Amino acid sequence: MDNDIKIKLIQKLNEQLDTQIETAQSAINSAKESKNNETKSSAGDKFETGRAMMQIEQEKNEMQLGKTLMLKSLLKQVDLKKKYDSVGFGSLVFTNRGKYFIAIGIGKIEVDNEICFAISVDSPVGKLLLGKRLGEEVEFRGAIEILGIV
Repeated sequence: MDNDIKIKLIQKLNEQLDTQIETAQSAINSAKESKNNETKSSAGDKFETGRAMMQIEQEKNEMQLGKTLMLKSLLKQVDLKKKYDSVGFGSLVFTNRGKYFIAIGIGKIEVDNEICFAISVDSPVGKLLLGKRLGEEVEFRGAIEILGIV
């Protein structure tokens, strides 16, 4: 078990985050443009309601952008040179129930036709696995045995 899969996972996660960043930025720009192009109609309340809804949409997308930038920043903190004796932030955990990359909570990722779950240390499974060593088990909807840690 080498670092190649972890490197590919990080690349794939970065690509996914970059796409989310582009989408959020595009939505923010679109909402700003729509809000600025809204013409005042004879019914002033309708104009104000439309602008308010566009403002809410813009703020929602700005929050999403902020969360995504934070995840990208967290992902950069993964040390690919670190060797793990126990499960910690940045480790890739091989179990009897799949692979778990303990870094950011993105969910299911496919790399080289293999499924891996990118989870945060604060997720239910992440909390259970944290600090565990090779051969240990945790209980989450059945037993999860740690077969390897990279």
